[in-house]
Amino acid sequence: MKCLTDTFKLYNGVEIPCVGLGTWQANNAATKAAVLSALSLGYRLVDTAAAYGNELGVGEAIKACGLKREEFFITSKLRNAHHGYDATMEAFEKTMEKLGLDYLDLYLIHWPIPVQYRSTWKPAMQGTWKAFEELYKAGRIRAIGVSNFFPHHIEALMETATIKPMVNQLKLCPGITQPEVVEYCRKNDIVVEAYSPFGQGSIFNDETMKKLAEKYGKSVGQLCLRWCLQMGFVSLPKSANPMRIKANAEIFDFVLSEEDMNVISNLTGSCGEAPDSDNIMF
Repeated sequence: MKCLTDTFKLYNGVEIPCVGLGTWQANNAATKAAVLSALSLGYRLVDTAAAYGNELGVGEAIKACGLKREEFFITSKLRNAHHGYDATMEAFEKTMEKLGLDYLDLYLIHWPIPVQYRSTWKPAMQGTWKAFEELYKAGRIRAIGVSNFFPHHIEALMETATIKPMVNQLKLCPGITQPEVVEYCRKNDIVVEAYSPFGQGSIFNDETMKKLAEKYGKSVGQLCLRWCLQMGFVSLPKSANPMRIKANAEIFDFVLSEEDMNVISNLTGSCGEAPDSDNIMF
């Protein structure tokens, strides 16, 4: 990977840029400004979700950016309250209306077992995936996938699925590598995306990362994203600051040594823990 527009190829042939802009915890106005800034700097992947409440901001930026539709890659995710076939179909149309798009590049099930579906999660999820498959076959979505799924969630999905997920988006950052899930995805040709690559900011206080950043003449954030790239993850750094958005793209002119990659991978506790997708309370 040598630049923002270099891609990972999904098993269906669709190509996804190696670094994107995350938009979690940003309102519509901030999201619009951040997306416009990112696109002007060469980013082509934008990640949003119904639960973020900022799909409208992404859509406004898309309209204003001046790029052709095929030049950018937009991901959104199904809200937890909308699992099941009918609810998924309705939710997808609302997402498309807010984004102002004719088709979506990637649509993900945000979480496998929302609290309101705790006792019925499997049929609800399978109904959702049936809707995803129909939308994919109809050309409304170029790729379909999941987020925060463990292997047993994907296995449950595949009991009724005819199309396996193309992407699994996970919390992956220094000290949180989820090796069993990542290995399962790779064995099944599922591309892995890393959300919260900075551990929601906690990594910036890590003394080991500060020393490594000084060694490489880079920022802690740039080291995190370079680590993601070398781990083979699509990374989704979130920022609303134009200077940081620019800095997050400057990760293609250095390489982390194998020793330092291992140090970063083993920074246990620096970014908290991976979420327990079986027991989330939302």
